[in-house]
Amino acid sequence: MPREKGRKNVTSNRRAWHDYAITDTYEAGMALTGTEVKSLRAGRASLVDAFAQEKGGEFYLYGMHIPEYSQGTWTNHEPRRTRKLLLNRVEIDKLQGKLKESGLTLVPLSVYFNDGWAKVELGLARGKKAYDKRQDLAKRDADREIQKAAGRRSKGME
Repeated sequence: MPREKGRKNVTSNRRAWHDYAITDTYEAGMALTGTEVKSLRAGRASLVDAFAQEKGGEFYLYGMHIPEYSQGTWTNHEPRRTRKLLLNRVEIDKLQGKLKESGLTLVPLSVYFNDGWAKVELGLARGKKAYDKRQDLAKRDADREIQKAAGRRSKGME
């Protein structure tokens, strides 16, 4: 069977963009079992409450929920198990240095297949305050109004 080409999105963590200010993004592979991959290919996963953390010079993904594969047998996986992230040593060292700063955390932004390989996009994030969230919403509403006005003007309605 020929290998898949391109990027196929499985799930994304839209809440992370709301709750955090994302500064950098990184792509990492995941060490998965067979039934986890099959469940991901079926488009079933959740990144709610998921985060990545360094442990013993490696990075691990905690709290990601991949439901059990429906046709799986006794070989099925545990849905919320800790999964090892596959990063280059240079990336690991860089992330360790940046995470030493106070207030920074590593959150998964999306899970996808890139040329057949399961990948997770990680974001180096700083938590937003309530007023930052309100400012972002106000800015988005203002941009939407500007776009509407520009659209009406281009159609000659104003």
